[in-house]
Amino acid sequence: MKIRSVNTAPMVLLIIVSLLSGCTAGDTSEKNKKDDRAIFVEKIADGDSIEVVIRGSREQIRLIGIDAPELAQRPWGKRAKKYLEELVAASGWELGIEYDVEKRDQYNRVLAYLWTRDGMLINEEMLRSGLAVLFTFPPNVKYVDRLRAAQVIARENKTGIWGKGGLRQLPSAYRKEHPRR
Repeated sequence: MKIRSVNTAPMVLLIIVSLLSGCTAGDTSEKNKKDDRAIFVEKIADGDSIEVVIRGSREQIRLIGIDAPELAQRPWGKRAKKYLEELVAASGWELGIEYDVEKRDQYNRVLAYLWTRDGMLINEEMLRSGLAVLFTFPPNVKYVDRLRAAQVIARENKTGIWGKGGLRQLPSAYRKEHPRR
């Protein structure tokens, strides 16, 4: 039986080129993935809603897992909005966005978790500061344990709405008594 010798140099070269181009493509796709997660905040609507530009399109975002006091629930609604604005401004009005299972609510707002440049989960910080209450709707429960823990900390420390002179009525109950027209 005669064994044919095969010149392996072209095969090795092809494998190396394929691997290198795969690494480069992976780097590019990772970069694009990160860029797709960047949003630019245009306006703070209230303590749990903002207006942004995502990939050149204007969108309303509702922060997942929290419910901030309504603006008319004075002084807490305005305080929540102001604090959210401070968090966003400290991040240069550019945030990272992360979605959960359902991406839109019944009002067609984008549902999202928002992250500052230094890795702070804004949804969680609004609870920890005592300027929002836990408000979850399955299946969007990716960070429910973190969010619940943040609210427990705020309540135990009597922070924000959990302190003396705090919020008298949950935002959801307030909206039922004062429906939007």
